[in-house]
Amino acid sequence: MHPVLDAFRNAAAMGRCSAGLAVLLVVVAAGLPRPSHAQAPGYVSVVFAKAGLIVGAGGGRGVLTYRGRDYPFRVSGLSVGFTIGASAMRLTGRVSGLRELKDFSGIYDAVGLGGAFVGGIGGAQLTNKKGVTISLQGAEAGLEFAANRSGIRISLQ
Repeated sequence: MHPVLDAFRNAAAMGRCSAGLAVLLVVVAAGLPRPSHAQAPGYVSVVFAKAGLIVGAGGGRGVLTYRGRDYPFRVSGLSVGFTIGASAMRLTGRVSGLRELKDFSGIYDAVGLGGAFVGGIGGAQLTNKKGVTISLQGAEAGLEFAANRSGIRISLQ
């Protein structure tokens, strides 16, 4: 064979391989989620007050930090289980499963455990029907002990 002809054949074969690889990359990239639909972590800070005897009620305010912006929200809830006393909490945590800001608002199921005798710690894991999960922990002040299941409503302001 002729060396120049071999070089052209090799170049043509590499060109077909490169073109095939480029097509494969385009197909794979088309199937990836767009940035607007990809999940991004969020962070929350909440101040919450509650009181109860068997059934508890509470409310508060917080701020969601998501994709570099702060969004204020309101929290209200009702708990059933073992609750006695009253307390105020300052909680912080992480939000996961959040694809769009509108998915943050809604009703969350929560299971929590906490206690305070003047001061203590508290925490809760909240999940809504859109797959958003909020994990909270922080300081609690008052005279209260709770081990309960709650329904928490979060509304963006």
